[in-house]
Amino acid sequence: MKIFFVSCVLILIVQNCSALYFHIGEKEKKCFIEELPENTMVTGKYKAQLWDKRSSQFLDSTPGMGMHVEIKDPKSKVLLSKSYGSEGSFTFTSNIPGEHQICIHSNSTKWSLFAGGKLRIHLDIQVGENANDYTQIAAKDKLTELQLRVRQLIDQVQQIQKEQNYQRYREERFRQTSEHTNARVLWWSVAQTAVLVIAGIWQMRHLKGFFEAKKLV
Repeated sequence: MKIFFVSCVLILIVQNCSALYFHIGEKEKKCFIEELPENTMVTGKYKAQLWDKRSSQFLDSTPGMGMHVEIKDPKSKVLLSKSYGSEGSFTFTSNIPGEHQICIHSNSTKWSLFAGGKLRIHLDIQVGENANDYTQIAAKDKLTELQLRVRQLIDQVQQIQKEQNYQRYREERFRQTSEHTNARVLWWSVAQTAVLVIAGIWQMRHLKGFFEAKKLV
């Protein structure tokens, strides 16, 4: 029963997806952090809408307006840097585990169309096996419904294994950070003790010299 519960929790974790919208200015950049295991595929879909003052609502953006997407791995290496239209999708695969930065901003040169305006960006990010389009996979590989379901289960198990490896990686890094911090605290305490001992010896010798100079001893 406990194993089943843990498995259910892990499945909920790996079925990681986020659909949202946000507002940005004409020259504003918006970035998101996504924690990813190694060799995990991520697919993002977006749609930009432009604020229309006349109708007081967001409308589909005008032709010529583009969006730029930039992806960086935990070591700040650029995995993807590409310009798209006002609506599009992007895909990348993580090479190393950790926090990946996903940034999006407008790169349109037609600022006069919406100078000082505001954009609404609809963004949908799918991580892991959720990024796969199983309809296309079934049509391409000519899979039956049962075969497709088995394929999905295999992908889920593989993603669970990746998540477990990533948690072990995070635990190892946390342990290394803790050990490093404890070592620095220990050496700092030793240094403080040494300074106090040296200061005490110096004060005693100074007082001894003072009493001898005054012929008090």
